[in-house]
Amino acid sequence: MCGSGILFGTRVKGRSKSFVFGSSGFLYRSNKLMYDRQTHSLWNQFTGRPVVGKLTGSGIRLKILPVVIATWDEWRARHPKTKVLSLRTGYDRNYSPGLPYGTYFASPDLMFPALTLDARLRPKDYVFGLRMTGVQKAWPLSAFEGGRVLNDRVGILEIVLVGGATSRTVRAYRSGGRVFKKGPGPNQLSSKGAIWTITEAALKGPKGETLTRLPGHIAYWFAWSGYLSKADFYAK
Repeated sequence: MCGSGILFGTRVKGRSKSFVFGSSGFLYRSNKLMYDRQTHSLWNQFTGRPVVGKLTGSGIRLKILPVVIATWDEWRARHPKTKVLSLRTGYDRNYSPGLPYGTYFASPDLMFPALTLDARLRPKDYVFGLRMTGVQKAWPLSAFEGGRVLNDRVGILEIVLVGGATSRTVRAYRSGGRVFKKGPGPNQLSSKGAIWTITEAALKGPKGETLTRLPGHIAYWFAWSGYLSKADFYAK
């Protein structure tokens, strides 16, 4: 309900086995709570922290990993050998695209009241957010109209972001102090005449250099600003 597809690592330091999660069916502040199958604790999907059960107060937080929303055409063009999870699950529930909350995602209205609303954007405007140690920042997807490349920073870390507003596809990378612009090809960036290739793991330079991808995700503005009210905001 928060528009936030977030990818987490399930291995936690100090525990011998990775966590395995399921959907509890419960909501908290429009956010679906997941549960781990080992302790049946409930976890907040937006924060990656356990909030009810045995692990509450343990200090555990799941590590956020890079993830991207993309159209099927774009993804298939980049990764033609991709395997797709079948919708033929053997169960009666319909998992077709747009179900079961298609009406909600197509509407500007919230299903449940938000505790607070930040008037800088509409509640269900999408933002792309990065969470680094001690600092967070969000960019409205409108900032990426036309596949615009943004050179920016989160705290003291210099970064580059590339994406598109209509497809909701945004990727963020360390820039290493370089200033990038669009390259000659759809999967390329340019910096001082050097062509860099955009990959899922990193930007790859002409001499074998790599600039690591950063773990960001999109979310509805009401959710991001509600959970991370002190985060920086790109307002240009």
